[in-house]
Amino acid sequence: MTTTDWVGFIGVTILLIAFFLNLNDTIKKESIIYLSLNFIGAGIACFASLLLHYLPFIILEGSWTLVSAYGLLHYFRKK
Repeated sequence: MTTTDWVGFIGVTILLIAFFLNLNDTIKKESIIYLSLNFIGAGIACFASLLLHYLPFIILEGSWTLVSAYGLLHYFRKK
């Protein structure tokens, strides 16, 4: 596996962990942990997509990162 593969693997793993923990009601979608895992995982996966020059996933993961950032901002504004 290349470095780009490892970067993508780490990002996607973080996203899947967040998804799995939410499905099992371990963390809620409004929690700082869930929002942070999505932001970090999507950001890393977006970076890997940039390294691959694969536009569809750059758009997907970039959008996911932005939506997660919005969720984090909304979380901190409520506090």
